[in-house]
Amino acid sequence: MKRHLISLSLIAAFAATAAHAADSAAISGIDTQYIDPSVRAQDDFFVHLNGKWLKTAEIPADKSSWGSFAKLRDDTLPQLRDIVEELQKKKGLKGEEQKIADLYTSYMDEAKLDQLGARPLAGELARIAAIKDKKALPGLIAHLTRIGAPTPYAVRVSQDARESTRYAAYMAQSGLGLPDRDYYLKKDDAKLADALAKYEQHVAKVLTLAGSKDGAAQAKAIVALETALAEAQWTKVENRDPVKRYNKIAIDKLAELAPGYDWKAALAASGIAGKTDYVIVMQPSYLQGFDKLVAATDLATWKSYLTWHLLRDASPYLSKPFADAHFAFYGTVLTGVTEQPPRWKRGVGVLEAAIGEGLGKLYVAKHFPAERKARMEKLVQNLLLAYKQSIDTLDWMSPETKKEAQAKLAKFTPKIGYPDKWRDYGKLKMNAGDLLGNLRRAAEFDYARNVAKLGQPIDRSEWGMTPQTVNAYYRSTANEIVFPAAILQPPFFDARADDAVNYGAIGAVIGHEISHGFDDSGSQSDGDGNLRDWWTAQDRANFKAKTDALVKQYDAYSPLPGYHVNGKLTLGENIADNSGLAIAYKAYKLSLNGQPAPVIDNLTGEQRFYMGFGQVWRSKMREAQQIVQVKTDPHSPGQFRANGTVVNQPGFYEAFGVKEGDKLYVKPEERVIIW
Repeated sequence: MKRHLISLSLIAAFAATAAHAADSAAISGIDTQYIDPSVRAQDDFFVHLNGKWLKTAEIPADKSSWGSFAKLRDDTLPQLRDIVEELQKKKGLKGEEQKIADLYTSYMDEAKLDQLGARPLAGELARIAAIKDKKALPGLIAHLTRIGAPTPYAVRVSQDARESTRYAAYMAQSGLGLPDRDYYLKKDDAKLADALAKYEQHVAKVLTLAGSKDGAAQAKAIVALETALAEAQWTKVENRDPVKRYNKIAIDKLAELAPGYDWKAALAASGIAGKTDYVIVMQPSYLQGFDKLVAATDLATWKSYLTWHLLRDASPYLSKPFADAHFAFYGTVLTGVTEQPPRWKRGVGVLEAAIGEGLGKLYVAKHFPAERKARMEKLVQNLLLAYKQSIDTLDWMSPETKKEAQAKLAKFTPKIGYPDKWRDYGKLKMNAGDLLGNLRRAAEFDYARNVAKLGQPIDRSEWGMTPQTVNAYYRSTANEIVFPAAILQPPFFDARADDAVNYGAIGAVIGHEISHGFDDSGSQSDGDGNLRDWWTAQDRANFKAKTDALVKQYDAYSPLPGYHVNGKLTLGENIADNSGLAIAYKAYKLSLNGQPAPVIDNLTGEQRFYMGFGQVWRSKMREAQQIVQVKTDPHSPGQFRANGTVVNQPGFYEAFGVKEGDKLYVKPEERVIIW
């Protein structure tokens, strides 16, 4: 093994974090109560670490899955409810606090919703029913998009992926009522075929509830139209390619791409016209297919389709028959959930979707200590420093590409906890007696805020998640890594614990998000957020050889008989898992400053590091939801995020004495080691 010099500044940075453990009697942070001693860590690390939990834990009746993420999210909800209910008790509320209280009140008034039935949608349903010819479709679709209803294509504004200093309008495929095109097209899959048949029945039921006299016939036509849309759509694997998705087209040239649709009217109604002279079409062939379907499909079917999707979007917020029907299909049929979450939980979810950052400001003030952010900032810097050193040691990357990689790494922007500038909801109107109106106004407010960005300077303070979100993300156009406050709690981040578990848990999450900047997709953008090929041809070939091996590894995993992980769909996340854990391990070792880690609960620091990582992925999932995940989620199932990652980590073999003959043993030359 080669030895490399470590800069004094790097040692000092890591030593500062290591001092935390030395200054207090830190706990291990490992849930040793769940370890199954009958399963060796060397044979199945996931089950060894979580086996007793897997045998005894029940997925709550209102959940499609359960585990570390879901539990932390569930633990956060009562905190948010308490904040809202305290607001409701106060008098003289103003601003966002009043809006939050009013929206929650409007959602919790079930009696009023039951009295109203579908009447809150009467105006929109009448608008759809009134159109006389297909020339009205572009304007109608633009209107429905503005109010948040699903439509055949989506319009949004974001940073231009090739010119990240300006905003651009994007158009993307949309409009299916099932999770993925496979549900319509994989006729040989009995479970998907059954879901499609039940979907058609559900569409008919909801249309009938809304007053249709021929719901079954309409549903049949709607499913046929959605099947045709699905055939035109790109697969989720195709959509992972950022270069293929970037198709800059002048607005006056859209008619050449899809000549049968009035794009001038569509963009005028959407508020895009006059603010930009081009759009970025993410799936050009889909727009061509959509264009042909507009011509080939009768107006009555389009009206039925748009009516259905308006109802689908609104059903959870209408009377009990609509809400129950929605849950029976989207909850029970598609995900296996047998019981709706308590209404207050759903109410908090409504708040988060409509005015989430306003609620987040109150959450942070009450539940996010300043010292937690400070310690997280140090951890992030440590991981960035470890990544910097790691790039220099790569044996498969040339000096030329390493220089570019270091330049990109130096421009990373970390965001921790909450935004520096909170979103202004001043123009958003809420009414305590008008739930659906509130949600429509919230959708229009968000749409208008988004479109208004065109022609304006980039707002680099903006966040894509609320502080109360249990998650994290990397955004390539901003080259930023973002860690909301709610994920900075056990088991991801434990302020009482020895550093080992924190490096293995939140450290691996930090490393994961950094690694997205260098995965197969993120690596196609530079440090300024622009799509640019900064690799030599040989280095890209070397990288592809490693990622191809990772695709093959994950393709072999199967969470259910007949359903395999899609190694190409999950490639970016698998790269980030493997690279993130590797970098976190290097950061942890450097944090020890040459000193041995303490042994806690008879576990070495190295063992606790990997166990901290493995317990994060503790989870179980209902079969129906597992199918949805395999078909749609770019993340691998939890057991493979644990086992599939550690088998490629040399440190794991050393920590647990994994040797040839053990079930998790992979020959050194076959381990996928990237960063």
